[in-house]
Amino acid sequence: MNFDFSPEQKAFAEQLRRALQKASPLREARACLEGSSRYSEPIWRELSELGALGAAVPEAFGGSGLSSFELCVVAHEIGRALAPVPFVSSIGLCAQALMRFGSDAQKQRWIPGLAAGRLIGTAACAEGKGELTPERLQTELRAGQLHGRKLSVLDGLSADLAIVVAKDPAKEPVLCLVDLHAPGVVRRPVESVDPSRPLAELVFSGVAAEPLGRVGEGWEAFDDLLKRAAVLIAFEQLGGAERALEMARDYALQRHSFGRAIGGHQAIKHKLANVFTRNEVARVHAYWAAWALATDAGELTLAAASARVAATDAFAFAAQENLQVHGGIGYTWESDCQLLYRRARLYALVIGSQFAWKEKIVRALETANAA
Repeated sequence: MNFDFSPEQKAFAEQLRRALQKASPLREARACLEGSSRYSEPIWRELSELGALGAAVPEAFGGSGLSSFELCVVAHEIGRALAPVPFVSSIGLCAQALMRFGSDAQKQRWIPGLAAGRLIGTAACAEGKGELTPERLQTELRAGQLHGRKLSVLDGLSADLAIVVAKDPAKEPVLCLVDLHAPGVVRRPVESVDPSRPLAELVFSGVAAEPLGRVGEGWEAFDDLLKRAAVLIAFEQLGGAERALEMARDYALQRHSFGRAIGGHQAIKHKLANVFTRNEVARVHAYWAAWALATDAGELTLAAASARVAATDAFAFAAQENLQVHGGIGYTWESDCQLLYRRARLYALVIGSQFAWKEKIVRALETANAA
């Protein structure tokens, strides 16, 4: 079976790559890092005009009516450019949740704005240290009002709406849709390793909220949302790993030591080869996950978890080796190596740790073997 993208999808990727290169994404990421902005509005507008944000949104809601394959293409190019935009939170989490679990009225109200980039969405899950479980949920939905606190919300400072995981009066998990401009919402910035993808603490005090999905299926819906977002994040991570390899290769070819390019030394060659190998392993898993996502295959749980683990490992390793190849200059503020390293560290945790996703792989394999 051929999991590669089609010629049309590759052409779409090339168009996105050219547009992102013109937008100087690394400069925009550094502006966010230095506190000038929370995300790049010019790049966000460019992606909207290209139809990238609504790639997998039906035409009835203002999208392009394409498939999840195109959405993965967009994620890959954003990751490769290191563009500081809220794609994963707004499209990969919020828009996907609305498309799968929202009512017709909720879809009509919110999805066109998300697809056009006029609105920014996010998802609020974590409440403290450790992995979130139904038993550990503290945020409550009572009489249509939300009470509680969520930590480390990606793009929480910029978002207009959020998908919040809470528990209903019966103590069952439920997904809630919240307008973050409504009374009772307090936002606080949270320091993180990558300010180009800012985090926030959200406090809800009697905020009006609407449930998403069917009663009693909140945790299943949340798990479904996470694995679909994991595929898109894996493509962003894969793109970032590729960029780190290219950055290290280019520097190794231009930096000379003792009269020769350092890329000619065996130690550097081995470093780059090891990065390439891990990137290709991550690519295989990511392409399999893209197929499972687009076809809604039964292997999606295993494919998404495998892609998440492989891509996280590849991006972290590539970013670290890129620093090593650059040597001392790679650790300076002026070097762009830090931008990749910061993004790799943040994305390793945004939807759960490596340990949690490896546990998902084990459980998926046990279920498959028991069948």
